[in-house]
Amino acid sequence: MSSHPDIVKAAWRGYDPSRSIKAIEDISPMVSTNSVYKVTFADEDFVIAKLSTFGKYENFKEDHRIIHSLSNNLLYPFENLLAKSLLKNNHVYTYRYRKGKKDAWVVFYNPSRVMQRMPRRLHEGHIRNFGRQIAKFHLACSRIRNVLPKSSKTLRTDINTLLEQLETDGKRFGSKDNIEMIRYHCEQFLKNRNKCNAGSFETIPVFIDWNIGNFSVIDNFELFSRWDYDWFRMSSRMLDFYFFSRVVSDAGDKTVFSYLISPMMEERFFTFLSEYHKINPFTADEIRFLREGYRFFILNYVVKNGNHFFSEQYAEKLQKEAYEIYLPSVDSDFDPEEIIERLKIKQ
Repeated sequence: MSSHPDIVKAAWRGYDPSRSIKAIEDISPMVSTNSVYKVTFADEDFVIAKLSTFGKYENFKEDHRIIHSLSNNLLYPFENLLAKSLLKNNHVYTYRYRKGKKDAWVVFYNPSRVMQRMPRRLHEGHIRNFGRQIAKFHLACSRIRNVLPKSSKTLRTDINTLLEQLETDGKRFGSKDNIEMIRYHCEQFLKNRNKCNAGSFETIPVFIDWNIGNFSVIDNFELFSRWDYDWFRMSSRMLDFYFFSRVVSDAGDKTVFSYLISPMMEERFFTFLSEYHKINPFTADEIRFLREGYRFFILNYVVKNGNHFFSEQYAEKLQKEAYEIYLPSVDSDFDPEEIIERLKIKQ
Protein backbone atom coordinates (compact mmCIF):
# COMPACT_ATOMS: atom_id res chain seq x y z
CA MET A 1 0.00 0.00 0.00
CA SER A 2 1.39 3.39 -0.96
CA SER A 3 2.30 5.82 1.80
CA HIS A 4 0.84 9.32 1.74
CA PRO A 5 4.12 10.91 0.51
CA ASP A 6 4.17 8.33 -2.32
CA ILE A 7 0.62 9.34 -3.27
CA VAL A 8 1.64 13.03 -3.23
CA LYS A 9 4.58 12.21 -5.53
CA ALA A 10 2.26 10.36 -7.92
CA ALA A 11 -0.14 13.30 -7.84
CA TRP A 12 2.66 15.70 -8.78
CA ARG A 13 3.80 13.43 -11.62
CA GLY A 14 0.28 13.71 -12.98
CA TYR A 15 0.52 17.49 -12.74
CA ASP A 16 4.04 18.30 -13.99
CA PRO A 17 6.57 15.44 -14.23
CA SER A 18 9.24 17.84 -15.58
CA ARG A 19 9.85 19.28 -12.08
CA SER A 20 11.60 16.94 -9.67
CA ILE A 21 10.70 16.84 -5.99
CA LYS A 22 13.56 17.29 -3.53
CA ALA A 23 11.63 16.79 -0.26
CA ILE A 24 8.15 16.22 1.16
CA GLU A 25 7.65 17.47 4.72
CA ASP A 26 4.61 16.61 6.83
CA ILE A 27 3.19 19.87 8.23
CA SER A 28 -0.19 18.44 9.29
CA PRO A 29 -1.93 19.99 12.31
CA MET A 30 -1.57 17.56 15.19
CA VAL A 31 -5.23 17.71 16.27
CA SER A 32 -6.52 16.79 12.80
CA THR A 33 -6.57 13.57 10.78
CA ASN A 34 -5.96 15.42 7.50
CA SER A 35 -2.54 15.27 5.88
CA VAL A 36 -0.81 18.46 4.74
CA TYR A 37 2.63 18.45 3.14
CA LYS A 38 5.20 21.01 2.05
CA VAL A 39 6.51 19.83 -1.32
CA THR A 40 9.92 21.34 -2.12
CA PHE A 41 11.42 21.09 -5.61
CA ALA A 42 15.04 20.89 -6.71
CA ASP A 43 15.09 24.66 -7.37
CA GLU A 44 13.83 25.33 -3.78
CA ASP A 45 10.38 26.47 -4.91
CA PHE A 46 7.60 24.78 -2.96
CA VAL A 47 3.85 24.16 -2.95
CA ILE A 48 1.43 22.83 -0.32
CA ALA A 49 -0.28 19.46 -0.87
CA LYS A 50 -3.50 18.49 0.90
CA LEU A 51 -4.35 14.78 1.01
CA SER A 52 -7.77 13.56 2.12
CA THR A 53 -9.27 10.10 2.58
CA PHE A 54 -12.62 11.11 4.06
CA GLY A 55 -15.97 11.66 2.34
CA LYS A 56 -16.42 11.53 -1.40
CA TYR A 57 -13.91 12.52 -4.04
CA GLU A 58 -16.74 14.18 -5.98
CA ASN A 59 -17.50 16.49 -3.02
CA PHE A 60 -13.80 17.28 -2.56
CA LYS A 61 -13.53 18.21 -6.23
CA GLU A 62 -16.78 20.21 -6.12
CA ASP A 63 -15.70 22.21 -3.06
CA HIS A 64 -12.37 23.17 -4.59
CA ARG A 65 -14.07 24.18 -7.82
CA ILE A 66 -16.36 26.52 -5.86
CA ILE A 67 -13.45 27.89 -3.76
CA HIS A 68 -11.42 28.56 -6.93
CA SER A 69 -14.33 30.47 -8.45
CA LEU A 70 -14.76 32.37 -5.18
CA SER A 71 -11.07 33.32 -5.00
CA ASN A 72 -11.14 34.59 -8.60
CA ASN A 73 -14.33 36.61 -8.21
CA LEU A 74 -13.79 38.28 -4.83
CA LEU A 75 -13.05 41.97 -5.30
CA TYR A 76 -10.78 44.36 -3.38
CA PRO A 77 -9.81 44.11 -0.55
CA PHE A 78 -10.38 40.34 -0.55
CA GLU A 79 -9.05 39.51 -4.01
CA ASN A 80 -5.93 37.79 -2.66
CA LEU A 81 -7.40 36.44 0.57
CA LEU A 82 -7.80 32.75 -0.28
CA ALA A 83 -5.04 30.22 -0.85
CA LYS A 84 -5.14 29.42 -4.58
CA SER A 85 -5.29 25.85 -5.89
CA LEU A 86 -3.02 24.94 -8.78
CA LEU A 87 -4.72 24.72 -12.18
CA LYS A 88 -4.11 22.44 -15.13
CA ASN A 89 -5.85 23.12 -18.44
CA ASN A 90 -7.77 25.93 -16.68
CA HIS A 91 -9.30 23.57 -14.10
CA VAL A 92 -8.40 22.95 -10.46
CA TYR A 93 -6.07 19.96 -10.54
CA THR A 94 -7.08 17.10 -8.26
CA TYR A 95 -5.61 13.61 -8.20
CA ARG A 96 -7.34 10.45 -7.06
CA TYR A 97 -5.49 7.33 -5.89
CA ARG A 98 -7.42 4.08 -5.72
CA LYS A 99 -5.86 0.72 -4.97
CA GLY A 100 -7.43 -2.05 -2.90
CA LYS A 101 -9.20 -0.42 0.04
CA LYS A 102 -7.13 2.75 -0.26
CA ASP A 103 -8.97 5.74 -1.73
CA ALA A 104 -7.28 9.12 -1.41
CA TRP A 105 -7.28 12.43 -3.24
CA VAL A 106 -4.82 15.32 -3.45
CA VAL A 107 -4.97 19.01 -4.31
CA PHE A 108 -2.03 21.44 -4.52
CA TYR A 109 -2.03 25.04 -3.28
CA ASN A 110 0.25 27.98 -3.78
CA PRO A 111 1.62 28.81 -0.30
CA SER A 112 -0.38 31.46 1.56
CA ARG A 113 1.49 34.54 2.70
CA VAL A 114 0.99 34.87 6.42
CA MET A 115 1.06 38.27 8.14
CA GLN A 116 -0.02 38.58 11.78
CA ARG A 117 -1.84 35.95 13.77
CA MET A 118 -4.58 37.34 15.96
CA PRO A 119 -3.73 37.49 19.67
CA ARG A 120 -4.93 34.54 21.72
CA ARG A 121 -7.21 36.88 23.65
CA LEU A 122 -8.66 39.95 21.95
CA HIS A 123 -9.20 43.41 23.42
CA GLU A 124 -12.48 45.26 22.83
CA GLY A 125 -11.03 47.32 19.97
CA HIS A 126 -9.84 44.12 18.28
CA ILE A 127 -13.32 42.60 18.63
CA ARG A 128 -15.03 45.64 17.09
CA ASN A 129 -12.60 45.77 14.15
CA PHE A 130 -12.95 42.04 13.59
CA GLY A 131 -16.77 42.28 13.60
CA ARG A 132 -16.71 45.00 10.96
CA GLN A 133 -14.20 43.11 8.85
CA ILE A 134 -16.19 39.86 8.86
CA ALA A 135 -19.38 41.77 7.97
CA LYS A 136 -17.61 43.21 4.91
CA PHE A 137 -16.23 39.79 3.94
CA HIS A 138 -19.68 38.16 4.14
CA LEU A 139 -21.10 41.00 2.01
CA ALA A 140 -18.36 40.43 -0.57
CA CYS A 141 -19.25 36.72 -0.68
CA SER A 142 -22.95 37.57 -0.95
CA ARG A 143 -22.41 39.83 -3.95
CA ILE A 144 -20.89 37.02 -6.02
CA ARG A 145 -23.06 34.12 -4.79
CA ASN A 146 -24.98 33.91 -8.08
CA VAL A 147 -21.87 33.31 -10.21
CA LEU A 148 -20.45 30.45 -8.13
CA PRO A 149 -20.90 26.77 -9.11
CA LYS A 150 -23.74 24.95 -7.40
CA SER A 151 -23.12 22.73 -4.38
CA SER A 152 -24.75 19.35 -3.75
CA LYS A 153 -24.32 19.43 0.06
CA THR A 154 -27.10 20.79 2.28
CA LEU A 155 -27.68 20.85 6.03
CA ARG A 156 -30.76 18.70 5.62
CA THR A 157 -28.95 15.97 3.65
CA ASP A 158 -26.18 15.82 6.27
CA ILE A 159 -28.67 15.45 9.14
CA ASN A 160 -30.69 12.84 7.21
CA THR A 161 -27.46 10.90 6.62
CA LEU A 162 -26.84 10.90 10.38
CA LEU A 163 -30.39 9.66 11.03
CA GLU A 164 -29.82 6.83 8.52
CA GLN A 165 -26.56 5.90 10.28
CA LEU A 166 -28.45 5.63 13.59
CA GLU A 167 -30.60 2.95 11.95
CA THR A 168 -27.91 1.06 10.05
CA ASP A 169 -24.85 1.41 12.31
CA GLY A 170 -26.17 2.67 15.65
CA LYS A 171 -23.59 0.81 17.75
CA ARG A 172 -20.81 3.13 16.61
CA PHE A 173 -22.48 5.90 18.66
CA GLY A 174 -22.36 3.90 21.88
CA SER A 175 -25.29 3.47 24.25
CA LYS A 176 -29.02 3.54 23.50
CA ASP A 177 -29.19 6.80 25.44
CA ASN A 178 -26.64 8.33 23.05
CA ILE A 179 -28.60 7.16 20.03
CA GLU A 180 -31.86 8.57 21.42
CA MET A 181 -30.17 11.86 22.24
CA ILE A 182 -28.76 12.17 18.72
CA ARG A 183 -32.13 11.33 17.16
CA TYR A 184 -33.90 13.90 19.35
CA HIS A 185 -31.47 16.67 18.37
CA CYS A 186 -31.63 15.78 14.67
CA GLU A 187 -35.41 16.07 14.83
CA GLN A 188 -35.19 19.34 16.77
CA PHE A 189 -32.80 20.74 14.17
CA LEU A 190 -35.10 19.85 11.26
CA LYS A 191 -38.16 21.23 13.10
CA ASN A 192 -36.50 24.48 14.21
CA ARG A 193 -34.86 24.97 10.83
CA ASN A 194 -38.37 25.28 9.42
CA LYS A 195 -39.50 27.50 12.32
CA CYS A 196 -36.64 29.89 11.56
CA ASN A 197 -37.53 29.93 7.83
CA ALA A 198 -33.94 28.91 7.16
CA GLY A 199 -34.89 27.81 3.65
CA SER A 200 -35.23 31.51 2.79
CA PHE A 201 -31.77 32.45 4.10
CA GLU A 202 -29.24 33.57 1.54
CA THR A 203 -26.70 30.88 0.59
CA ILE A 204 -23.08 32.03 0.53
CA PRO A 205 -19.66 30.35 0.90
CA VAL A 206 -18.93 29.61 4.57
CA PHE A 207 -15.71 28.20 6.03
CA ILE A 208 -17.09 27.44 9.55
CA ASP A 209 -13.70 26.64 11.12
CA TRP A 210 -12.52 30.18 11.92
CA ASN A 211 -9.99 29.32 14.59
CA ILE A 212 -7.08 31.76 14.72
CA GLY A 213 -4.69 29.22 13.21
CA ASN A 214 -6.57 29.34 9.90
CA PHE A 215 -6.19 33.00 8.91
CA SER A 216 -3.92 36.03 9.26
CA VAL A 217 -4.58 39.76 9.51
CA ILE A 218 -2.79 43.07 9.06
CA ASP A 219 -2.39 45.91 11.59
CA ASN A 220 -6.02 47.09 11.70
CA PHE A 221 -7.34 43.51 11.84
CA GLU A 222 -8.26 43.46 8.17
CA LEU A 223 -8.25 39.90 6.82
CA PHE A 224 -5.06 39.17 4.89
CA SER A 225 -5.03 35.43 4.17
CA ARG A 226 -7.27 32.42 4.83
CA TRP A 227 -6.48 28.74 4.39
CA ASP A 228 -7.75 25.31 5.53
CA TYR A 229 -11.02 24.46 3.78
CA ASP A 230 -11.93 21.20 5.56
CA TRP A 231 -15.42 22.36 6.58
CA PHE A 232 -16.19 24.61 3.60
CA ARG A 233 -19.74 24.55 2.29
CA MET A 234 -22.38 26.72 0.64
CA SER A 235 -24.94 27.60 3.31
CA SER A 236 -26.23 30.38 5.57
CA ARG A 237 -23.67 32.86 6.89
CA MET A 238 -24.94 32.00 10.39
CA LEU A 239 -22.94 28.74 10.38
CA ASP A 240 -19.76 30.81 10.73
CA PHE A 241 -20.78 32.56 13.93
CA TYR A 242 -20.17 29.90 16.55
CA PHE A 243 -16.48 29.98 15.67
CA PHE A 244 -16.47 33.79 15.70
CA SER A 245 -17.80 33.59 19.28
CA ARG A 246 -14.84 31.37 20.13
CA VAL A 247 -12.34 33.76 18.52
CA VAL A 248 -13.61 36.70 20.60
CA SER A 249 -14.34 34.75 23.82
CA ASP A 250 -12.95 35.75 27.18
CA ALA A 251 -11.07 32.45 27.41
CA GLY A 252 -9.33 33.12 24.11
CA ASP A 253 -7.57 30.55 21.96
CA LYS A 254 -6.51 27.45 23.87
CA THR A 255 -4.28 24.50 23.03
CA VAL A 256 -6.67 22.10 24.77
CA PHE A 257 -10.15 23.00 23.63
CA SER A 258 -13.82 22.15 24.02
CA TYR A 259 -16.92 23.22 22.10
CA LEU A 260 -19.10 24.78 24.79
CA ILE A 261 -22.09 26.90 23.73
CA SER A 262 -21.34 29.53 26.40
CA PRO A 263 -19.14 31.84 24.22
CA MET A 264 -22.29 32.77 22.27
CA MET A 265 -23.79 34.35 25.40
CA GLU A 266 -20.72 36.39 26.36
CA GLU A 267 -20.78 40.18 26.33
CA ARG A 268 -17.75 40.06 24.05
CA PHE A 269 -19.71 38.15 21.40
CA PHE A 270 -22.53 40.68 21.63
CA THR A 271 -19.95 43.43 20.97
CA PHE A 272 -18.83 41.52 17.87
CA LEU A 273 -22.43 41.02 16.67
CA SER A 274 -23.35 44.67 17.23
CA GLU A 275 -20.46 45.89 15.03
CA TYR A 276 -21.25 43.30 12.37
CA HIS A 277 -24.97 44.22 12.46
CA LYS A 278 -24.23 47.89 11.69
CA ILE A 279 -22.73 46.89 8.33
CA ASN A 280 -24.53 43.65 7.41
CA PRO A 281 -27.80 43.52 9.40
CA PHE A 282 -29.31 40.33 10.82
CA THR A 283 -32.94 39.26 10.84
CA ALA A 284 -34.53 37.92 14.03
CA ASP A 285 -34.83 34.45 12.47
CA GLU A 286 -31.12 34.42 11.64
CA ILE A 287 -30.25 35.14 15.28
CA ARG A 288 -32.61 32.33 16.35
CA PHE A 289 -30.81 30.06 13.90
CA LEU A 290 -27.52 30.59 15.80
CA ARG A 291 -28.71 27.86 18.18
CA GLU A 292 -29.41 25.51 15.28
CA GLY A 293 -26.07 26.30 13.67
CA TYR A 294 -24.37 25.23 16.89
CA ARG A 295 -26.57 22.12 17.13
CA PHE A 296 -25.71 21.22 13.53
CA PHE A 297 -22.00 21.73 14.19
CA ILE A 298 -22.01 19.34 17.16
CA LEU A 299 -24.15 16.72 15.37
CA ASN A 300 -22.34 16.80 12.03
CA TYR A 301 -18.73 17.72 12.74
CA VAL A 302 -18.27 16.24 16.23
CA VAL A 303 -20.71 13.32 16.56
CA LYS A 304 -21.07 12.10 12.96
CA ASN A 305 -17.67 12.93 11.48
CA GLY A 306 -15.44 13.67 14.48
CA ASN A 307 -13.35 10.54 13.96
CA HIS A 308 -12.40 11.85 10.51
CA PHE A 309 -11.71 15.48 11.48
CA PHE A 310 -9.87 15.02 14.78
CA SER A 311 -7.08 12.78 15.99
CA GLU A 312 -8.28 9.76 17.96
CA GLN A 313 -7.56 11.38 21.34
CA TYR A 314 -9.49 14.56 20.51
CA ALA A 315 -12.37 12.76 18.80
CA GLU A 316 -12.92 10.60 21.88
CA LYS A 317 -12.79 13.62 24.21
CA LEU A 318 -15.10 15.82 22.12
CA GLN A 319 -17.65 13.09 21.45
CA LYS A 320 -17.84 12.23 25.16
CA GLU A 321 -18.39 15.92 25.93
CA ALA A 322 -21.02 16.12 23.16
CA TYR A 323 -23.22 13.61 24.97
CA GLU A 324 -22.51 14.89 28.49
CA ILE A 325 -22.35 18.67 27.95
CA TYR A 326 -22.82 20.11 24.44
CA LEU A 327 -26.11 18.57 23.33
CA PRO A 328 -27.82 18.80 26.76
CA SER A 329 -26.92 22.53 26.88
CA VAL A 330 -28.28 23.51 23.43
CA ASP A 331 -31.83 24.33 24.51
CA SER A 332 -31.04 25.63 28.01
CA ASP A 333 -27.86 27.72 27.83
CA PHE A 334 -28.45 30.00 24.82
CA ASP A 335 -31.10 32.72 24.57
CA PRO A 336 -31.41 34.26 21.09
CA GLU A 337 -34.26 36.53 22.22
CA GLU A 338 -31.86 38.46 24.47
CA ILE A 339 -29.58 39.14 21.49
CA ILE A 340 -32.53 40.12 19.27
CA GLU A 341 -33.74 42.60 21.90
CA ARG A 342 -30.30 44.11 22.50
CA LEU A 343 -29.61 44.51 18.77
CA LYS A 344 -33.07 46.12 18.43
CA ILE A 345 -34.01 43.82 15.55
CA LYS A 346 -37.63 44.15 14.46
CA GLN A 347 -39.64 40.95 14.84
